[in-house]
Amino acid sequence: MYVENQDTFLNAVCQVNADNYAPQQLLQAVKTIESRLGRQKTIEKGPRNVDLDILLHKNNVFDEENLSIPHKLMLEREFVLRPLCDLIPDETLPSGMTAGSFRDHLAVLPRSVPPLSSSTPFHPSLPPLTPLSSKRPTHLMAILNLTPDSFSDGGVHSCEPSSLLPTIRSMMASGATILDLGGQSTRPHAPEVSPEEELSRILPTIQLLRSMPEFANIALSVDTYRASVAAAAITAGANIINDVSAGTLDPEMLPTAAKLGCTIILMHMRGTPNTMTKLTSYPDGLLPTVASELLARVHAAEEAGIFRWRIILDPGIGFAKNEAQNLELLRRLVELREWEGLHGFPWLVGASRKGFIGKITGVKEASQRVWGTAATVAAAIQGGADVVRVHDVTEMAQVAKMADAVWRV
Repeated sequence: MYVENQDTFLNAVCQVNADNYAPQQLLQAVKTIESRLGRQKTIEKGPRNVDLDILLHKNNVFDEENLSIPHKLMLEREFVLRPLCDLIPDETLPSGMTAGSFRDHLAVLPRSVPPLSSSTPFHPSLPPLTPLSSKRPTHLMAILNLTPDSFSDGGVHSCEPSSLLPTIRSMMASGATILDLGGQSTRPHAPEVSPEEELSRILPTIQLLRSMPEFANIALSVDTYRASVAAAAITAGANIINDVSAGTLDPEMLPTAAKLGCTIILMHMRGTPNTMTKLTSYPDGLLPTVASELLARVHAAEEAGIFRWRIILDPGIGFAKNEAQNLELLRRLVELREWEGLHGFPWLVGASRKGFIGKITGVKEASQRVWGTAATVAAAIQGGADVVRVHDVTEMAQVAKMADAVWRV
């Protein structure tokens, strides 16, 4: 029996190197950690501020009065099996014990109501993203390009930071919870600026916003594929790295993000902004290829030391995709979210004002593609997007609210 009337809690499973610890030694190490964290136990099998359990110890079976390995209750706890299956879904208990993989055992457990969800923090004062919660709200990421040459708003915001404050206040008032600042255009064939130039465009705005209490509760994202720029921006007060290359254009990006401990958006792209338009061949199918290539970046991020709960995924609308492929990704986002290895991650979709919208609607001027963008935002939310990246915040906030009312129930 469990105490069911308790507050929401976070549960995680981690894999550690315990080669030098016998089971009882490992138990003492775990108890020491609990003590240092201020554990207070009040009710048997009830709530406590921290609780560390040993689930498995290699392939060993250990049973003493104060310790049983494998943990005797692990197969009946969804909140244990679900994160365990993120690590080793196809592993089994030691030979001679209950048959079936951990994935098999999770599949037959009754699902929690409301459903359990992974949790991705992105700002200290804002609730985390919970991509498996059916009633979660869609977050708006407002685009603030501080560049002279971005495809739809180049030069509009590249000015003195203080002059941007009315625009940012308006974005927040309309419902934006994330502000995405970019100092290097990633449109096709955009000229590349130096890291110093890129920083000079974004750092003053980050510093100004973080010096003003009224902007304390908006998350700041830095749109960059350079590790040095990301590090300086996060140090100055940004919360999220938004890397269109998922770490492929700078080998230091993923290790840097791991050291910073911040949330990172990994987007699917091939090549560079200069070559991506020629890399739209997916002979094995668009969804299987995007999924496998994104999963490879997730594995690279984890190997670099980035925790899974610090990763947001982006299918890369408009990046190494043609018109039909962009539409397919929007149409089949639900499938991509459920793909083996990608389930449980939050997703960002950014189709705002992009070229394929102009081609379909016949609207040549990017800044006028509001209605077409609205359709992509609604499609993204229906498909399960947790964050939509948009230029027209006021209008897309209304779309998101309506779409949430329809589908987030």
